[in-house]
Amino acid sequence: MRMTVNGRVVHMTDDTLTDRVVRAPDDDVLDALAQTAHAVTTVLTRVAAEHDLSLTQLRVLAILRDRRLRMSVLADYLGLERSTMSGLVDRAEKRGLLARGPSATDGRAVEVYLTDEGLALAERGTSQVRAALEPSTAALTAAERRRLQTLLEKLVDAGLH
Repeated sequence: MRMTVNGRVVHMTDDTLTDRVVRAPDDDVLDALAQTAHAVTTVLTRVAAEHDLSLTQLRVLAILRDRRLRMSVLADYLGLERSTMSGLVDRAEKRGLLARGPSATDGRAVEVYLTDEGLALAERGTSQVRAALEPSTAALTAAERRRLQTLLEKLVDAGLH
């Protein structure tokens, strides 16, 4: 079993575990998932902070890199209340990162999209995140990366968000 202690990965063998510890069959999976989530969140938080963004604002920029979305769809995707989403978009608009405009398919609907400045920032942030995370996935084959993506998407689809 692997554990992170004070920022270092420690490999524990069965003989280092006490008899008092009772582990459920999925504990190792849950621990690996928690460690992975922590490592990824640390990278995302650092990149966001470098650009004076919250983690959620960084996610919005990444999501909108290649699309325009209604605010309600964006809020649902992020698991946010509409009012929270509205405030987040307002702040990003004031910074010149996002804009609102009519939907191309429904003239009554308003969509949110990146400005040129927002797109440039999204691309820089994505490059930084990719550079930080690629070493972790470099040990995986292309097939393993596709399988990992499939499994992670399955977890998200099952309600993990």
